[in-house]
Amino acid sequence: MDDHRAQVEELLADYRRSREQLASVQRELAAVSGRASSPDGTVTAVVGSGGKLVELELSELAYRRHRPEQLAELIVRTVGEAAATAAEGTYQTLGSVLPSATDPAALVAGTADLQPAEYRAELAQQPARRRADDDEDNEQRESWLDSELIDRRVR
Repeated sequence: MDDHRAQVEELLADYRRSREQLASVQRELAAVSGRASSPDGTVTAVVGSGGKLVELELSELAYRRHRPEQLAELIVRTVGEAAATAAEGTYQTLGSVLPSATDPAALVAGTADLQPAEYRAELAQQPARRRADDDEDNEQRESWLDSELIDRRVR
C-alpha cells in the first residue's frame, strides 16, 4: 500500500509542477508585446498578446506628410511589424516549454499537425495583399490637409 501511495504522491507533485509551469507560461504569454515605428517616425504601434493592437500613436506630421490612403497603409504595415515582433516573443516563450521537435509558429498558426502541402494549399487560396508604391507617392510632398483647405476656400 505504501508503494501505491508514494506513486500517487509523485503523480500529484508532477501535476502541481506542470500546473505551476503552465501558469507561468500563461503569465509570460499575457505579457508579450511588440512595438514598431514607421521609417519616418510618424506612426508607432504596440501589439499585445494574441496580436491585439493596444496602442497606436500618430504624430502631427503624419497628417501633413501622407495622404489618407498612404497613412492607412503605413499604419497597417507598422501594426504588422509590431505584430510580427509580438509573435516572435510568443514563439520564444512557447519554445522554452514545447518538445524540441515542435515548431511554435506552426502550433500557433494551427498547422502543427498538417503536412506542408496541406497548409500551402490553404495559403494559396488567400487573396494577395496589395502594396502601393510609396516612393512615387511620397515624391509629392504637398499636404493633403492643405489641399483640402484650399479647395474649401475656393468654393
